[in-house]
Amino acid sequence: MLCVIESQVPLAEMFGYSTVLRSLTQGQAQFTMEFATYKQVPQSI
Repeated sequence: MLCVIESQVPLAEMFGYSTVLRSLTQGQAQFTMEFATYKQVPQSI
């Protein structure tokens, strides 16, 4: 079964994602990433 999911997430949220994905799918899932855009950070950071 093929399921394609497209989304945009902050890069910081992707660290460790491949490990979690492999664990949840017993090594059968794969993913790719590509740069989408720069966004301005809030002044409070």
